[in-house]
Amino acid sequence: MSKTVINTENAPAAIGTYSQAIKAGNTVYLSGQIPLDPKTMELVDGFEAQTVQVFENLKAVAEAAGGALKDIVKLNIFLTDLSHFATVNEIMGRYFQQPYPARAAIGVAALPRASQVEMDAILVLE
Repeated sequence: MSKTVINTENAPAAIGTYSQAIKAGNTVYLSGQIPLDPKTMELVDGFEAQTVQVFENLKAVAEAAGGALKDIVKLNIFLTDLSHFATVNEIMGRYFQQPYPARAAIGVAALPRASQVEMDAILVLE
């Protein structure tokens, strides 16, 4: 099976030894996105704005792969403070409709660049 690297200027450039996403067959594996503004590569301020930016970054990579957020079958959410989980749910409701993807929410001690939230995802394209 061949692998295709997915890259878009509409999401933050990779800041390490990874790709924004890899497409293998009809499955796309999206790397973790933190709330970097793709134009400035700076972290946005505030938890709600950070969460929105992460969804926008995931959306941009999904679209570059030929899909959309609705194609996500598995979403992992990493939070430095699990008390923000209700806010994540509310914002996620703006981006997804049923059937929702399978999901995990994981509390972590720290994230890159002192971000408060990071997400990665798996898409399956039709």
